[in-house]
Amino acid sequence: MSTTRTQIALITGGSRGLGRSMALHLADRGVDSIITYHSRTDAAAEVVAELNARGRKATALQLDVANTASFDAFAGAVREALGTTWGSERFDFLVNNGGTGASVPFLETTEATFDEMMNVHLKGPFFLTQKLAPLLADGGRIVNISSGLTRMSFPGSSVYAVMKGGLEVLTRYLAKELAPRKISVNTFAPGPVATDFRGGAIRDNPEVSKHIAAATALGRVGLPDDIGGAVALLLAPENHWITGQRIEASGGMLL
Repeated sequence: MSTTRTQIALITGGSRGLGRSMALHLADRGVDSIITYHSRTDAAAEVVAELNARGRKATALQLDVANTASFDAFAGAVREALGTTWGSERFDFLVNNGGTGASVPFLETTEATFDEMMNVHLKGPFFLTQKLAPLLADGGRIVNISSGLTRMSFPGSSVYAVMKGGLEVLTRYLAKELAPRKISVNTFAPGPVATDFRGGAIRDNPEVSKHIAAATALGRVGLPDDIGGAVALLLAPENHWITGQRIEASGGMLL
């Protein structure tokens, strides 16, 4: 990976919540971004404008991480964006962040919900990373966003957590198989964060926030900047020797 050109991150789900915060924090560290959005073109445009205002180049591309049939076309769009916006053939950081949640008891989980969660959180990242690997610079980084729910168990989260658990296993295999290209791969697992995830269930419910804060060593619910800043730090040059690891940022929940 060249140290003389501007580094570029590709962040799925970068138009909102944690992904947006990651892009902004990376911008503050001199990193440009390609962000993806599912349907909110307006939200994506706002993030691109924020990144431009910080002096960084950025572009937004539409992506449904559950639709593997679209990945060839998406990889082509990434290749075109790299050439048009940066005059480059490679990007440096892939953050598999995009996704959605499901809160349903195990005994009530349907096969349709199972398949949806698998496509979004496991099959999608698996094959998207496969398609984008040729565009990722040697010496680059991959961060797979998991969840604190792979360590701590709460009723209603089984189908979501199972897929994130699979993603954590994938991280270790990617770290091994991509190592000849000096690509490091890590899992980053946020704890509960006040965003619009799951309809703002944490952000907009004072009782839920109070319960989480009481179970957290640092005494509060996480904020997007807690995660965005930590992911940007993980991608800093000084951390190139960290690979194949699961790093949790939960404020010390349920220690």
